[in-house]
Amino acid sequence: MSSDLNPHADIAPSREQIIRHLRRSNAIALRASALGRHPFGALLVGPDHETVLLEQCNIDTVNHAESTLVRIASTNYSPEFLWRCTLYTAVEPCCMCAGTAYWANIGRVVYAMSEAELLKQTGNHRENPTMSVSSHYVFAHGQKPVELIGPIDELFEETVQMHRAFWNGHD
Repeated sequence: MSSDLNPHADIAPSREQIIRHLRRSNAIALRASALGRHPFGALLVGPDHETVLLEQCNIDTVNHAESTLVRIASTNYSPEFLWRCTLYTAVEPCCMCAGTAYWANIGRVVYAMSEAELLKQTGNHRENPTMSVSSHYVFAHGQKPVELIGPIDELFEETVQMHRAFWNGHD
């Protein structure tokens, strides 16, 4: 994919759209939790910032919501189209998910809570051995300018509470 593509060429999502889609991401994460999975959820929104193309809850420690969604998206949409789409997720993508989004050519990623904050909530929980490799670091070392937006203050407390409730009650 050409590095001269610019995800910022389209109009950016509004604050209202960002908040609405992140709330949906949290609802998807709660669905994952209800299914006995870790509380992570993601959705892919089209270039119009309204059309939800895909949504995915967490499956397991290898099939994260974001990476699973992005792999499905890459088999259904062209790289050129995906470059104009936005991946929304409650928690900053881990290095695996950021790398998957990068290789699938997702042009924009929006998250509510940082990976560092997730680590504060989970501690050294055996089911979530968080790596200290931020998506900022992953994208900064790529050859194309993936736009990263987050954390989003309006969703921070809601997202923290969801994770605190899950990880404190999950052994």
